[in-house]
Amino acid sequence: MAPVVRSCVSVKASASPVRYRSTRVGAAGLGAPARLRICTSSVPLGGDACAASISGRSLVSGGPGSLGGDGPSVRRRDVVATCSASFDGVGPVTVPAAAAVASAVRPAVASAFPERAKVVALVAAIMLLCNADRVVMSVAVVPMAAQYGWSSSFVGIVQSSFLWGYVFSSMVGGALADKYGGKKVMAGAAALWSLATILTPWAASRSTIMLLAVRALFGLAEGVAFPTMSTFLPKWFPTEERATAVGISMGGFHLGNVISFLATPIIMSHIGLTGTFAFFASLGYLWLSVWMFNVESDPIDSRTISKSELQFILAGRSGSKAKGTKCPSLRELFSRLEFLAVTVANVVNNWGYFVLLSWMPVYFKTVYNVNLKQAAWFSAIPWAVMAVSGYVAGASADFLIKSGFSIGLVRKIMQSIGFMGPGVSLLCLRFAQTPSVAAVLMTIALSLSSFCQAGYFCNIQDIAPKYAGSLHGLTNGIGTVAAIVSTIGTGYFVQWLGSFQAFLTLTAVLYFSATIFYNVYATGDLIFD
Repeated sequence: MAPVVRSCVSVKASASPVRYRSTRVGAAGLGAPARLRICTSSVPLGGDACAASISGRSLVSGGPGSLGGDGPSVRRRDVVATCSASFDGVGPVTVPAAAAVASAVRPAVASAFPERAKVVALVAAIMLLCNADRVVMSVAVVPMAAQYGWSSSFVGIVQSSFLWGYVFSSMVGGALADKYGGKKVMAGAAALWSLATILTPWAASRSTIMLLAVRALFGLAEGVAFPTMSTFLPKWFPTEERATAVGISMGGFHLGNVISFLATPIIMSHIGLTGTFAFFASLGYLWLSVWMFNVESDPIDSRTISKSELQFILAGRSGSKAKGTKCPSLRELFSRLEFLAVTVANVVNNWGYFVLLSWMPVYFKTVYNVNLKQAAWFSAIPWAVMAVSGYVAGASADFLIKSGFSIGLVRKIMQSIGFMGPGVSLLCLRFAQTPSVAAVLMTIALSLSSFCQAGYFCNIQDIAPKYAGSLHGLTNGIGTVAAIVSTIGTGYFVQWLGSFQAFLTLTAVLYFSATIFYNVYATGDLIFD
């Protein structure tokens, strides 16, 4: 086998630049040792020529100008190191090189349980609590409205106040996670939204202004959860496992609806409104105590990860390491119909999602006159199915792409299912005579809407991989504004017309229109580079 010559970098900083030439000689097969020859052109007297070995043994030899000689500097120094063949293929300044450095300077405590399994379990848990804490208010707003004499329109304002803070923080969550690390940002967000959860019933008893302010604070804290998750998971999971990790995390998010819809009425009947909010907030602080002492923002910083798992994660990170120097201007972004297609899809998805999330218990109570516990059961079923269907959608999309379908076509198929399904289901609600039939239709609507995760949600990464975090925050912020309008608008429609059906019909029309727009203009090609 011919020697492979590659450039590499110094591990230790030097007063003057040091240039190395590395030659790997020997068998490249797995488990076979290889020899690495490193030559330097100039090293200051008394300095280190290099780290002699990543793993294994090293032999240092030098000529007349070597360290300890009479010359003022080292003109040539040969270092022969025996390396593990598992690092074969290390290129210039690669992530596997970082893994080697990490294993050399940081002792690891091996564990039979993969660290990334623990990480995704904790992410799924906080996403569950993130959604569960939202739903507490959706259920509790029924007795609170009766207690304080709120009108349907004001209930809509209360429900939407969560989104007032959410719209701002969702735009900057990814940037915060990039700067301070996903661990710290997610921890701070969970602590803040748990505090706002505790304060909600107290604020409602003081004044409406106080209540709206606390709910806006709650939304401000929760707004960073999704972009932080999007920044955090790719650091811990190689490309081939990333869709699974996202599916598990989103499954936790949707299960938060189920657990909160079912548990809130029961807990409320035993310990009251204040106790219910305090219970869910305490779970957030319990999670926080586990998260802070068991997770790092990057696996390189973990003290419990095994060397082999660290190498596996880093070797499987996305191939493109380049970062954009300047994000496209708003004018440039919105001049491209491909980006507009993603933005419109996000707007309509948020519109429909928050209508169903915020008003489902009220819908079953108003239309079918079921009690709160029954309404919770009917409201919980669709989210349970959605937790599974979102994972199925992602797996199906990956399968189609691997089978040779173009990325753009797959995104359009998934997005069409995600919009046409809910649109038809909402139109059929007018014919539902029983709460059971309505629950089935709601289940179909929400389970099919989860296909959007494999549609527009992934499309941002296709058209602008270098700016995906920033653009995701931008489109999600715009979509959140739409969610505010739809949540408030539902209350006014019900108050003016005395029926939910008119607003559900409007939402169905938006679903159909957005489907057409997306299929015409969306693409899977790179647009912003």
